[in-house]
Amino acid sequence: MPDPAAPVSELSYEQARDELIRVVNELEQGAETLERSLQLWERGELLARRCEEWLLDARARLDAARAGQAPPRA
Repeated sequence: MPDPAAPVSELSYEQARDELIRVVNELEQGAETLERSLQLWERGELLARRCEEWLLDARARLDAARAGQAPPRA
């Protein structure tokens, strides 16, 4: 499991996805305080954005491969 304090920008897709699942589960169970809920929500937003970045990059690479081009690197 990745370090919850790790910068989101350094997480792989799988790490970000797994942590996002953990965050959602904790939110669904009810965090101890409003402040904790807000922290989880903010972290979850960052994690979701990171997953989307990975997926968009994967799509661009697949589209480039289908077109016979060298894939763009982010």
